[in-house]
Amino acid sequence: MSSRRPEALLLAAALVAAALSGCSGSDEEPAPAAAAAAPLDVVHALDRALDARARVVRRADAAAFTRLVGGGAGFRERQATWFGNLSQLPVARLSYRVDPGSVVREGRTYRVTVAESLQLAGYDATPVTTQGRYRFAPVPRHPGRLVLTAVTEADPQPWDTGPVEVREGSGVLGVFDPGSVDQAAALIGSVEDGIAAVSAAVPYDWSRAVVVYALSEPAFLDSLEDVPGDDPGDLDAVAFPAGDGTRFVLNPRMVDQPGRERDRLVRHELTHVAVGTRDDAAPVWLSEGLAEYVSVRPLAPEDRRIPEAAIVAAEAGVADLPDDETFNDDDSDAHYGLAWWAVEYLVDAYGDQAPWQLLDAMGVPGADPDAVLRERFATSTHDLARQADRLILALYDPAAGTP
Repeated sequence: MSSRRPEALLLAAALVAAALSGCSGSDEEPAPAAAAAAPLDVVHALDRALDARARVVRRADAAAFTRLVGGGAGFRERQATWFGNLSQLPVARLSYRVDPGSVVREGRTYRVTVAESLQLAGYDATPVTTQGRYRFAPVPRHPGRLVLTAVTEADPQPWDTGPVEVREGSGVLGVFDPGSVDQAAALIGSVEDGIAAVSAAVPYDWSRAVVVYALSEPAFLDSLEDVPGDDPGDLDAVAFPAGDGTRFVLNPRMVDQPGRERDRLVRHELTHVAVGTRDDAAPVWLSEGLAEYVSVRPLAPEDRRIPEAAIVAAEAGVADLPDDETFNDDDSDAHYGLAWWAVEYLVDAYGDQAPWQLLDAMGVPGADPDAVLRERFATSTHDLARQADRLILALYDPAAGTP
């Protein structure tokens, strides 16, 4: 569910959650040491401090929030930035849960693992939960009251690590930063158009709403793990799970590149958002082929670019569709083009709903993809590869110039 852009193209694949030390913390938090269960009064004091934090954020009470933060000047400043960021988000729910078994006392302070649950109104069906290590210290002359003095997030979001600028459109929540916000209007318009185009092509009910991160710095993208090719910087965009939903992030190099290719990239990632978990059991060639197929629908045939590597591979003859393990290897440019045209062949031969019917059948628990292809369409991945080669060579003539 990511995209890379050789030959001004999006190429994409799937992805998972991030891990980065949050700038909201004042220093690195060590892993909790083994300790006896914390006294109930300490756990209750931690709960009260975190309940108050959630309450004043929901009320947008900056003065009250300041009174809940201690520590050094740098940490207090970063927390003020975090509060300003949260105040821009459509927060439907914010809550915290302490892990009592993780509480470690260090002198007069306490370190504890905390789960933060944040739900964005109109975008998250359920709260998105992240974890971090928090440090609290007692208030002088009020030892039963604790203030937050440090935070290290295990998987921070952009609003946890620096100032953001939030902009909203119809079904679009865009998270920008000061270096990218000048692209907000154009990008949100692109995503709005993309939602309409994807909704017309994808035969599933979905929220038709998405959160997109469009930042000028690559820190969040670079923090994502297990990405295709193992280098997030090579990707133009990537869709990643957030709670029960999916968001996507653009590579900074694409944020300020408006035009047809970025619009196509947006539609590709939105297809992954719309399909959601329905392709979890499907082979990557089908998931990515569908995303490419949907992304080019609004384009005139002559504008549907394909990587030159796919044409070279088709000329040489491809024995089979790529498997999941090799899909995003050094030949990924060719693999994306091949997967796209395998889907195009299914549509040409069996009708518009054929690839979606194939996706549904492969999603049945215990289904064998090869058996599904054979039983439903009397074909195989070998035959699909051969048909994709044929279509690519029929439509893209390298002798005519740039494909």
